Amino acid sequence: MGEADSDRLQASDGSALSMLREHLSELQMAQVAHDRRAIILFEGPAGAGKKAALKQLAAAFDPCHFAVHAVRHDRRQSSEGHWLARFWRQLPQAGDTAIFFRSWYRRVLDDRILGRIDDKALARAFDEINEFEAQQRDYGTLIVKLYFDVSAEMQEARLRRRTAGVWGRFHRGEEDFRVADPLYAKAFADLKANSNTRWSPWHVIDGDDEADAVVAALTAIADAWAEAMPAEPPRLVGDVA
Repeated sequence: MGEADSDRLQASDGSALSMLREHLSELQMAQVAHDRRAIILFEGPAGAGKKAALKQLAAAFDPCHFAVHAVRHDRRQSSEGHWLARFWRQLPQAGDTAIFFRSWYRRVLDDRILGRIDDKALARAFDEINEFEAQQRDYGTLIVKLYFDVSAEMQEARLRRRTAGVWGRFHRGEEDFRVADPLYAKAFADLKANSNTRWSPWHVIDGDDEADAVVAALTAIADAWAEAMPAEPPRLVGDVA
């Protein structure tokens, strides 16, 4: 995050952002009390502001009821098991949230841009993803998918800052592709066209202004939680009707 973005987040911390975090904390209490499962995806290219939003969400949620999974490229062969198998093992228990910092969409985004997947495998991957997400919905799991987009100019500026300084060369980030690459625009358009389903729509976040992007991302999560989670506490044994 640049100095200007950091200053804006700090300035808003005592007002809109802190109120939003408090609201999310209350909504998570309802989720835990009602044993609801939830999945949140943070997708988008490097330098788009995903981590800034994730840090603020983590500050709002009870750490005992969420887990963050940072997804890296899976180089297993087909003989070693289906490529979605690792994500099944990371699904949340009742009352918990699984947060994926990158996700199963790597297969249809950077793997495609970097030439690791052909058109036939791409079409099959979209079908398998949509079925996987529908299965989670049918099991009562809320899914919120956030895609952080960013301009080529802002991405370049942030990536330069990220790798500057004495520790910059040790930075281990995402695959190094640029949104200026024409393949990125095509991959992003196909992503929205093939996986923006009724039960699992995408929320596209403009990441050029990180402070605004954080608020937009947390608002999208809060809106989804408020719609999905019961407003009243569950009735306990012994409660009077």
